[in-house]
Amino acid sequence: MIITAEEVQAYSVFERVKNRTVERLTADIVEAEAAVFQIVGHDFTNEKYQPIPEKARIAVLKMAQYFALLNDDESMIKGVTSEKMGDYSYAKAADQVKGKPNVYALLAAFIEPSLTAGGAKLKVRSL
Repeated sequence: MIITAEEVQAYSVFERVKNRTVERLTADIVEAEAAVFQIVGHDFTNEKYQPIPEKARIAVLKMAQYFALLNDDESMIKGVTSEKMGDYSYAKAADQVKGKPNVYALLAAFIEPSLTAGGAKLKVRSL
């Protein structure tokens, strides 16, 4: 893994993330790495990415924090988010909650072309 659970806890300012178990944060990191690897088209195992670039580490930290917050919030699974302050309360659909962090700018320099992208030209003749 590119980062550790302890690094996510140190990076985050959210108590929910800091108090999350190492096992759960590890699962969040796996999700974060999968999302980052999908963006760049590789998994940073190539020796040209050793040591792991700092921008890539920060992108994975941001994504891991996002998944930790998402996976710790039961209301996200139910599809409703609500808040109450004194006599005032409101509810909104979970899809209105802020989405994934935009890490493209951090990862743009590491994006490699996909092997499945593009097309092929074929010439076919009848038999």
